[in-house]
Amino acid sequence: MTSRTLINDLAAHADGTVSVSGWVEVVRDQKRVQFVILRDESGSAQLVNPVNDDTAETAASISALTHGSFIEVEGELKHDERVKLGGLEVKVGSLKVVSTAAELPIDSETGIDKRQDWRFIDLRSQRGRLMFKLQTTMLHAMRTYWVDNGFTEIHTPKLMASASESRAELFEVPYFDTTAYLAQSPQLFKQMAQAAGFGKVFEVGPAFRADPSFTSRHATEFTSIDAEISWIDSHEDVMKMHEELLHAAFAAVVEKHGDEIREVFEIDLQVPALPFPRISHAEVKQIVADRGHTIERTDGDLDPEAERQIAAHVKETQGHDFVFVTEFPSTVRPYYHMRDEADEAVTKSYDLIFGGVEISTGAQREHRVDVLEKQAVEKGLEPAELEEYLDFFRYGVPTHGGFGMGLARVMMLMLQQGTIRETTFLFRGPTRLQP
Repeated sequence: MTSRTLINDLAAHADGTVSVSGWVEVVRDQKRVQFVILRDESGSAQLVNPVNDDTAETAASISALTHGSFIEVEGELKHDERVKLGGLEVKVGSLKVVSTAAELPIDSETGIDKRQDWRFIDLRSQRGRLMFKLQTTMLHAMRTYWVDNGFTEIHTPKLMASASESRAELFEVPYFDTTAYLAQSPQLFKQMAQAAGFGKVFEVGPAFRADPSFTSRHATEFTSIDAEISWIDSHEDVMKMHEELLHAAFAAVVEKHGDEIREVFEIDLQVPALPFPRISHAEVKQIVADRGHTIERTDGDLDPEAERQIAAHVKETQGHDFVFVTEFPSTVRPYYHMRDEADEAVTKSYDLIFGGVEISTGAQREHRVDVLEKQAVEKGLEPAELEEYLDFFRYGVPTHGGFGMGLARVMMLMLQQGTIRETTFLFRGPTRLQP
């Protein structure tokens, strides 16, 4: 049999014999001619089979095809502008059924809960393929940015002896004669790399939060995008790196997939302009209040409606989909965020909001061990329990800072989906461990 050709490569192929393989999307079984829409991992194409005495066996095979069956076809490629699907078609010469699909349990109208039960079928579509193709492009562009700018990739352990951040959101795991915990983030180890003299580092890997949230943007397991850099003057250096990274990622996605995103998701994806807008937390509270929303949270943090309101304000006034909210109060930030020298109530930190939703938190870290101990006590923590972490700072460490960002959440907002369950390959939440 002729070597397999991906459907997206057919356009560049000369008329003649080709071999294509994929799954059946549509069968139009007419009296004199049969049409099959075949899709593979790259795209879809029309197969045609004239019905006559010479093609009777093939015609019977096509008539028996079910939606979702996988087939191999060898036939004659013909470029024809009259064909709506790609301007080409393949006249079937031989057809082999690799596997026959039973009646599919879901379709495009099925609700998301049931579609999640049958995720391998749910993703068998142009929409599903495109989401993870562009995710690949986005991560490749990020890695390219990091490598080109002298970053080192690290892979930190996900089994930990103690909490990385909040004990309240830890998954406990039996570990021989003791208990281990699934890492909530690579935060501690990113900072260890600074003490080790690595300078700029990044990691793309799993993170776990035992958070019983059922919102559209939370998961118990997610892919975290993390970076940490040394020798910074303030969190502004981290924000600059962060916005440049996203600008590079969006530029790559738009260049490679912009037309298909427009076709499939009906979104004209734009590359965000540099620099991203920056608004202090205090200013945000005033802007949001002026827009008629009162933040109910007593700890001073922003609530989801405040995030939506400040995003709407920035979109209206600056035409931008991103905004850095900076200088968060120390009451809502962890003990390891550096506080402003001029005002101890304010931290050198930020949240990055995209499309009205927070996608990342970043900060300059506190690197002075005596200050870390003092701030830990103020947060109700015992320095004795933090000894392994505090050791990182006892033997010399440069100024440093970084961020963590959820991959699926960025994709959800990029593609204007209602939930990260759509943009996560296999979602994990409080009530979902399968498939």
